[in-house]
Amino acid sequence: MLSIIIPTLNEENYLPFLLESIKNQDFKDYEIIVADAGSHDKTREIAKNFGCKVVSGGLPAKGRNEGTKFSRGNLLLFLDADLKLPEGFLNNSLKEFDKRKLDIASYYLKPETGSKIIKAGFDFFYNRPIDFTEKFLAHGAMGILVKKEIFEKIGGFDEKIKLAEDHYFARQGAKIGRFGIIKSTKIYISLRRFEKDGYFKTFFKYLCCHFYMFSGKAVKSDVFGYRFSHYSKTEPFSSKEGAKVKKRTKSSSPVQNDKNKV
Repeated sequence: MLSIIIPTLNEENYLPFLLESIKNQDFKDYEIIVADAGSHDKTREIAKNFGCKVVSGGLPAKGRNEGTKFSRGNLLLFLDADLKLPEGFLNNSLKEFDKRKLDIASYYLKPETGSKIIKAGFDFFYNRPIDFTEKFLAHGAMGILVKKEIFEKIGGFDEKIKLAEDHYFARQGAKIGRFGIIKSTKIYISLRRFEKDGYFKTFFKYLCCHFYMFSGKAVKSDVFGYRFSHYSKTEPFSSKEGAKVKKRTKSSSPVQNDKNKV
């Protein structure tokens, strides 16, 4: 079984897109665990309507760790809430993961919205560099697939890290297992961080963060000013698709199962 773990805080505008894209996958042997950090919107209600198990979380690292405690799968897929999975994502990921005998993996990222220039720039400045450094510098942004035994050997995500704890986790995993970037599919991402804070400012912040980590250090101070849920009110993906997903979400009946809340 695959356990999909999603940390959330006030993600009612984005979570339905991700859960709908998971629901539409051909691969069905999975469970979804939403580790919520105390949302005051409809995040928990949406998660339960989709049949997810909802547990108490915290900041992303803590949320992922707490979600894992309730997982049943021998494979873990950690996803941010503001993502969408393309058709065949789970099947393609698991087949490649098994074929390449990987222990931990991350993904190429593709903006769901934005101009051709923005998308090309993202591919050039993110996907190509992580492809080039795959053999000696592991990355883990927004989506990580890992064997539970490797997660346990690492000791989970470091909850003291303020930013890029997923990158640090991937690099720790690469030290004890086989790391790779999944080539057969990509994760569709929201550009909300870039659109709200500005492309140059956000890119520069992440660049500085990567140089900091390249020195072997983890970001354990608030030097980069990261705030969980800072971007939850931005416009999700396309408005036309958003209306369809929200309509399906409202019309779906809640799952009456006490096991869905912990």
